[in-house]
Amino acid sequence: MKLTLKDVALDYLKATVSPKDVLLLTTDDGSNRYSTIGGTCAIGDKFQFVALTAGDPDYDLPIENNADLTIWTNADTALYLGNGLILDRVFNQLALRDDSGVLDSAVGLITYTAAEKSDLDLKKEMQTLGTRIC
Repeated sequence: MKLTLKDVALDYLKATVSPKDVLLLTTDDGSNRYSTIGGTCAIGDKFQFVALTAGDPDYDLPIENNADLTIWTNADTALYLGNGLILDRVFNQLALRDDSGVLDSAVGLITYTAAEKSDLDLKKEMQTLGTRIC
């Protein structure tokens, strides 16, 4: 899988995350431990980047990119990603698209240290937010 980062998206990422960080491209639909939103209306159309200080073995598919960033995804997320994957920054939001069109015009970006990642308990937060989504 290959992702092309437009200059404006790359500039934003460089200003926001450390070059040593591991980035995960994952859905933000309640299907994984990094997601705080969920519901049937979010399946396959909400994405996020998660910046970690260490890798996550559940994300084992490397994403080749034109910026030499370390980006991984997993099979669950890859189902929603097609050919010609591009990350841009439009109207101050990260936007993800592929040859089929816009996948998400407001891609999230969250950061965790390895210690914070091990203490994640987003289920409670997701349950709280779930009453406000969809």
